[in-house]
Amino acid sequence: MSERAKQRITTKILKAVSSATRLKILHLLFDEGPKSYTELMNRLKLSPSRDAGKFAYHLKSLISADLIEPDSKTKRYRLTDLGRVILDMTDEIAKYTYKRRKMHVRTSRLSVEEFDRTKIVESLIREADVPTELAQRIARETEKRLQQFKTKYLTAPLIREIVNAVLVEKGLEEYRHKLTRLGLPVYDVTQLIERIGKEKLPAETILRRAGGKVLEEYTLLNVFPRDIADAYLSGYLHFEGLQNWIIKPRVVFHDLRCFLKNGSKFSFAVFPPPKSFNSALNMISTVIRKASEETCEQALPYFNVFLAPYIGDLSLNEVKEAVKMFIRDLNQFSDANTSILIDFDIPEFLSRKKVDTAQTLSLEGVYGDFFDEAQKLALAIIEAFLEESERGLILNPNLIICLRSVKGGGIFDGLLFKSHLLAAKAGTPYFANLNPKWNVKSVYSASGFRLGSEWKNDWEIDTLRAGSLDAVFLNLPRLVYEANGDFDVFLKLLDEQLEMVFRALEIKSRWINYCIGEGLLPLLGSRVNGEAYLRLGDFSRNVSFLGLNEAVMAFTGKMLHEAEESFGTAKKIVNYLNRYSAKLAKKNLRASVLMLSSFYGARRLVDLDVERYGWAKVKTTAGREYPLYTYLTAVPPNVEVPLDKRLEIEEKFHKECIGGHLTIIQLDEHEQSAEDLLSVTRRILSSNIGFYVYNHDLSYCGHCGKVFLGLMPKCQSCGATETIMHFTRLNSKFSRLKTEDLQFYRRIKYMLN
Repeated sequence: MSERAKQRITTKILKAVSSATRLKILHLLFDEGPKSYTELMNRLKLSPSRDAGKFAYHLKSLISADLIEPDSKTKRYRLTDLGRVILDMTDEIAKYTYKRRKMHVRTSRLSVEEFDRTKIVESLIREADVPTELAQRIARETEKRLQQFKTKYLTAPLIREIVNAVLVEKGLEEYRHKLTRLGLPVYDVTQLIERIGKEKLPAETILRRAGGKVLEEYTLLNVFPRDIADAYLSGYLHFEGLQNWIIKPRVVFHDLRCFLKNGSKFSFAVFPPPKSFNSALNMISTVIRKASEETCEQALPYFNVFLAPYIGDLSLNEVKEAVKMFIRDLNQFSDANTSILIDFDIPEFLSRKKVDTAQTLSLEGVYGDFFDEAQKLALAIIEAFLEESERGLILNPNLIICLRSVKGGGIFDGLLFKSHLLAAKAGTPYFANLNPKWNVKSVYSASGFRLGSEWKNDWEIDTLRAGSLDAVFLNLPRLVYEANGDFDVFLKLLDEQLEMVFRALEIKSRWINYCIGEGLLPLLGSRVNGEAYLRLGDFSRNVSFLGLNEAVMAFTGKMLHEAEESFGTAKKIVNYLNRYSAKLAKKNLRASVLMLSSFYGARRLVDLDVERYGWAKVKTTAGREYPLYTYLTAVPPNVEVPLDKRLEIEEKFHKECIGGHLTIIQLDEHEQSAEDLLSVTRRILSSNIGFYVYNHDLSYCGHCGKVFLGLMPKCQSCGATETIMHFTRLNSKFSRLKTEDLQFYRRIKYMLN
């Protein structure tokens, strides 16, 4: 092309954009995409009767300059590549000709840079998969709005907010969803710091909670589909520990034999197989600490049985001193959230099992050969807990006593009595009733999660190196309100929620698999004899519920324990959940129903329901001042019901909720008699109550370290008030009562009758 021809084309282009109207047309087509003749006239506020000729001339000039082109199929005009280049050039001319002020940005890299629109384009494409042309239009609109601000400098979050506002205005919500910034507002961070200070918690807690909040938002925004996230936010479902959903399984039941035998063969370990009882305890402590980074809760079944071969000729006092050091070590690391399970008898199915421990010990035989050592270790553990409880508060590890019979004699009777003495003094141990046929080969965690041998009929595969992926809680009263008391409609709504529950759990399964594959769970992802330590395929997927009693009240007008009709309705609901879960077993998915605790979930859901339906429709047993749905138990804890009747009702649900359950038997503020508690246990062991605990409310003084029964306003020893802390099993496990929950708990607590 000759130089003269180039000049003619350039002149035509410059003439075409010399008109303000024609420049507006170019900007409209860039910002809003292709438009028809009529749409362009309307956007420019031109009259078809008065301005048609002039408008046609403008279009002809732009087409002639190759800045726009008509689409014969859609009858719309669109911007050409040359038109986009010209628009960029006009922006540059405006910048230099009119000396538009430069904008500076304080970036997330902690530097100050000159504003560059192309970085918005790159971010939209990279983070939200926005098409290039659309990203350019959004970036241009954002720049226009930012130019109107009078700030000294911009920040990356502010720019992101404006971009998101533009996306929302244009109806591009899916892109905004992906581009949302995660984190806490400045006010929330300030409140978090102040709250942690008032609770006298370490500064590390701030980092953990702030990070957890980011992961919680990420899960709701980018992991869950919109319907599941909305179901949680609106109050149909509740997820406990949402911040851990994509990175940690809820509960893991370890097989200690793997560690005792393999030691340093585990990819994460730096220790050899233990050769003594002390070294075995040290190794287990290391395992617990490492595993606490990879799971929310862990349990060590058959603790005294698997460690019995290490006892040898050690005296009871030597064993006890080693156990006390083990307890002290873990109690300083309360985040480990560990349960150790001990048996007074060696289970028959385990007694004939070959001892599987370090080859360097050259031990031969079966676990049944170490019956006396197992009982000696059980006694040492109970006495160690008794003595350590006198010194202070034990929050970790949790102790679970597995009872397979009530007949023993000799040391068995001593173990049984001392375990109840520990319960009477401190409310420390949990008790697993393994007498019922359905519960013989079961294991429990302190929060009440249960695994039994009903999955593959193999107690090792079903209970060890397995666990619970997680539990999702259903808001049962909400579904009754929605169904207007129609049971058939209620079941249809329940089906919709259950589909989302198990879809959420499937998403979690894929994420845990991903974390293992990426090496994010080095202990749980270790290899043992050529296979993964974690049997993820044998993990249970659990559905739980909140407000069963209130749902029944909405149906029948009476509480669960007040009428046969109410009780029957409750059983129908739980049986329906079981039938739904059983369908998943046909797809080789281990699913089960559990009845576990979520105090904060029960409060959150009732608040949302009151906001949605009002008090005329919402049912509670704790009153309007302290609204709360029933959780953990079938009978509300604040209702006066004789213990025998309460246990009679609870046992019906323990057998049906095989994924987990826990009956809390509340003790008063005075030290109980071990004999009295033992008599209750003997009644329970002939029932279907699977898991229970005698609970004391405790007060602990951070100043003098003394522990007292009951919720005391001040220390009974030194008189301190600011350092007094209160503990109870508000959420299954023994934990500290927050200041704002103390009055609430006083209102709903119940006493042993």
